Amino acid sequence: MNKKKRVKLVINNTEKSERIAEKVKKQLLAKEFEIVEEDYGLAISIGGDGAFLRMVKETGFNENVLYVGVNAGTLGFSQDIEEQEIPTFIESLEKEDYNYEEIGIAEATINTTDFVDHFFYLNELIVRDAELKTTRLEVCVDKVLLENYVGDGLLVSTSFGSTAYNLSFGGSIVYNTFHSLQLTPIAPLNNKSYRNLINSVVIPAEKTIQIKPRQDEMNKIITIDGDNHYYNNVLDINISIGERKIRLIRKKDYNFIQKVNDKFLK
Repeated sequence: MNKKKRVKLVINNTEKSERIAEKVKKQLLAKEFEIVEEDYGLAISIGGDGAFLRMVKETGFNENVLYVGVNAGTLGFSQDIEEQEIPTFIESLEKEDYNYEEIGIAEATINTTDFVDHFFYLNELIVRDAELKTTRLEVCVDKVLLENYVGDGLLVSTSFGSTAYNLSFGGSIVYNTFHSLQLTPIAPLNNKSYRNLINSVVIPAEKTIQIKPRQDEMNKIITIDGDNHYYNNVLDINISIGERKIRLIRKKDYNFIQKVNDKFLK
């Protein structure tokens, strides 16, 4: 059995997404692909960037699956295939005539006084005060102090997530395949009482970022790829790029710089 001929579809609940999905299904079936819900080797999201993120989360950041997105949203930076390209794209799937990139997945371990939580994430993790007040956080890289941060929060993005929420806060765009973490401040305080880094810091993949709340401010909202989690008595959050990678199908003519120009500047 060729698992690459077994396809899981993740479709946004919009009229445009459902219309495009019907086109994709019809052409996949014509090429003798199977549309399945389990034991698949290929996952296709149809929608915007949110659909792509949902697909990766729902399939468990599966290293044995090839991922690709068909754009039916607005920006669609994660979605590599446009509607008019569907016939050519499905032909390339049939012939296995494509490239793929390995994308680094972040791992976060959240230690509280009561339990330990563990997450994988594709785009970003955000740490804020549970009551959305100013938060004070000790930030270390491999146990070496970087700063004692004071501000609205901290965002830690992957390279893949650098073009998402991170970019809205003035973070840098990083190549997908340059596996790294980026620490971006959200409204840092800077005056004669508090000194904070006001720009993002890019951390190599082999390093671990540790974020530790002050003892009287241990209740936090931790947002992981858009999902809010409320924690009491947080001791620290440890974030790294682990060994897990996912594989994204890319068209033969895919170029990251061209895509940045197309999506953000044209």
